[in-house]
Amino acid sequence: MKSIIVYISFSVFIFSCNTKSDYKEKIHDPILFSNTVHELNKVVMGNNFSPIVASRNYLYASIAAYEAIAAGYPDQYYSLAGQLHGLDKVPQPEKGKDIDFELAALLSYCKLGESVTFPAGSMSEYVDSIKEMAKDHGMPSSMYKNTLQYADALSEAILAWSKKDKYAETRSYPKYNVMNDVPGRWVPTPPAYTEAMEPNWREIRPLVIDSANQFVPPPPPAFNITDKNSKYYYELMLIKNAVDSLTDEQKHIANFWDDNPFKLNVSGHVMFGTKKFSPPGHWMSIVGIAAKKANADFAKTVYAYALTAIAQFDSFIHCWDEKYRSNYVRPETVINKYFDPEWHPLLQTPPFPEYTCGHSTVSASNAEALTHVFGDNFAYTDTSELEFGIDSRSYKSFRDAAVENNWARFYGGIHFHNSCIVSTEYGRKVGDYIIDHLKMKK
Repeated sequence: MKSIIVYISFSVFIFSCNTKSDYKEKIHDPILFSNTVHELNKVVMGNNFSPIVASRNYLYASIAAYEAIAAGYPDQYYSLAGQLHGLDKVPQPEKGKDIDFELAALLSYCKLGESVTFPAGSMSEYVDSIKEMAKDHGMPSSMYKNTLQYADALSEAILAWSKKDKYAETRSYPKYNVMNDVPGRWVPTPPAYTEAMEPNWREIRPLVIDSANQFVPPPPPAFNITDKNSKYYYELMLIKNAVDSLTDEQKHIANFWDDNPFKLNVSGHVMFGTKKFSPPGHWMSIVGIAAKKANADFAKTVYAYALTAIAQFDSFIHCWDEKYRSNYVRPETVINKYFDPEWHPLLQTPPFPEYTCGHSTVSASNAEALTHVFGDNFAYTDTSELEFGIDSRSYKSFRDAAVENNWARFYGGIHFHNSCIVSTEYGRKVGDYIIDHLKMKK
């Protein structure tokens, strides 16, 4: 009996030695940060946030994490204080205090991710697991305490800044005014006939671009269903004929980039919803895939997420400004009313005006951000949709993926081809402007 007790005690001692001195190996693993982003992705999806609102969660979470990294590695990264609108300063760590900046980045990311839109606590179990990991793997108690204090101070500062972006105010702004008697103007679409999503998002404070209307795209083709030689009629027939004769490959492309956060399924009298990551969530996943393939360290991984989140946030503001200026009708509405009442697009039409295309705009902007971080011709396989039962797709570059997304919205029957082309062009403009005006990596 004694020998058994001695053996067990010795085993516990050996186990303790193997786990009480490797907190850096565990906490500083860049895959842990990507897993943390995925955890927020699941929370956002579970709460049915729109893609536009979701971008706000990823944004402030990523900036909080990035500021922790910038403070910890000042010889490699610049703080965003003084560079983003309204962000004048952020807390700096006290001299002489030993802080683990990777842990601070993780905790700050979770705090902001769960606090900017929904009640705090949504990620509490996950946060507790990270804290326990740090303690169980030997992080010195003084460092642990200092890190938590710094992460709290940083989170409070970024959260206070986030509350001044007019998100709360826009919750009570006037809603979209539906006008059924105005030809060519957007109206709610089947099957849910949901009201227009975020008609006042142009009022949200941008980060780097000067204003929502800094890059105004040309107006869409004038509504015209009587002149068969008109640009509008051509675009309408182009999308109708394309959807009516889709190949399996085209269907796969459309479904892969669908990214509908809440699809309403209707079967007779039965209705149920299915959820997937939204466009911002899909691109956050792509960042993690790229960072892993590039073997990026923790700091570079956080930097990639932050730049991408900034690019897509400003891109949404730019795009939504045009959406509710042109108030362009969806293809489904026009085809059903004037040509074929039984026609349906492959994908479910999102509840907001057609022009410009949000997914194409954001994808093009994100592609520029990721190209800036990881380089052009960065080939990768996007496995983001496997958890939703959709096969992966491979790309020669991020720009290649953005171009395919362009076609995906057209194949899906929810965006005119002209809209996708223009959106990609202007998404690149926003992305390029952000890259040219931000100093992040030294």
